[in-house]
Amino acid sequence: MGSGTGDKAEGKVDELKGKVKEKAGKATGNEQAQAEGKGDQLKGGAKQAWGDVKNAGDKVKNAVKGAKN
Repeated sequence: MGSGTGDKAEGKVDELKGKVKEKAGKATGNEQAQAEGKGDQLKGGAKQAWGDVKNAGDKVKNAVKGAKN
């Protein structure tokens, strides 16, 4: 498992929680919950992107190690 896989999983969870919170806020007219939900979705997307960056870095590092051997 790559070092970014955990970040990607956490990001997906945050994103899904945000979607639920946003929809609940829309259903109840709670604008604060809607805004928090959108924020959670953005945070989740950022975590997923960071996980992708970490995984790409691991691939490069492993390729360099393989080339040295």
